[in-house]
Amino acid sequence: MTIATVGLLHPGAMGVTVGAAVRAPVRVVWASEGRSRETRTRAAGAGFEDLGTLAAVTAAADAVLSVCPPHGALALAEAVAATGFDGLYLDANAVSPATALEIAEAAAAGGARFVDGGIIGPPAVRPGTTRLYLSGDAAPELAALFEDSALEAIDLKVENGSASALKMCYAGFTKGSAALLLSLRAAASAYGVEAGLLGEWSRSQPGLEKRSVRAAATTAPKAWRFAGEMEEIASTLEAAGLPAGFHRAAAEAYAQLAGFRGEPEGVTVEDVLTALLDGGPLTKDEKGRPRKAALIP
Repeated sequence: MTIATVGLLHPGAMGVTVGAAVRAPVRVVWASEGRSRETRTRAAGAGFEDLGTLAAVTAAADAVLSVCPPHGALALAEAVAATGFDGLYLDANAVSPATALEIAEAAAAGGARFVDGGIIGPPAVRPGTTRLYLSGDAAPELAALFEDSALEAIDLKVENGSASALKMCYAGFTKGSAALLLSLRAAASAYGVEAGLLGEWSRSQPGLEKRSVRAAATTAPKAWRFAGEMEEIASTLEAAGLPAGFHRAAAEAYAQLAGFRGEPEGVTVEDVLTALLDGGPLTKDEKGRPRKAALIP
């Protein structure tokens, strides 16, 4: 199959770099309907052609690349299928293998061939930082779109769902451990022992304080997306017969940070701890047990 036109859904912070990595002379198109001014600016800066509507994009495209928050991935596939799109459909979202297979069924309902994908790394602005793992029979056709680009496409040469499984296992540690680290520092703050914890970290876990500061700065603005991703990771573990509770708790932690959406990277760890505690320091109940108190004006 010759891919002359790619439809990008959508040019977010990550998606715009995926579209920009598509090698010339392949044309990249997108739909501005319902998208924010910020997204429109990103797409224009990358040189993508705006066709206005989803239907116009799927009518023109040989392949559609779905890069969106995980909670919207299935609905987007269903919307694309409703237009009758019958080309290649890449889902490159942070979803569980089970969700990936649901998306595959939705895409197939419109006649499309499905490729499962998982992105690991930051937005692909320079080579060597970001990988797009692919699985499924049509993976080689998608991988060819990104040859010699800032986005390294890797065909796992296995069945659909495998690329998503790899993504879940990787992000389960990187984003899951960030939620754990911030939650524990918040707990230390609530109990009044944060200074002591930081002191012990400096002695036995050097670098952990800086890691917590970095986690706050980089994850808080994206926490609204990470909450859904943690749920997908929990489902992945559960399906493998493993405990899923930790990542469901991480989803709750990230949900409490959703108010930082739209903030530039650089949110302070102090602000993140306050948001996690959602009410401030602990006091003691009548039996001497710690409990959360309301913030004192």
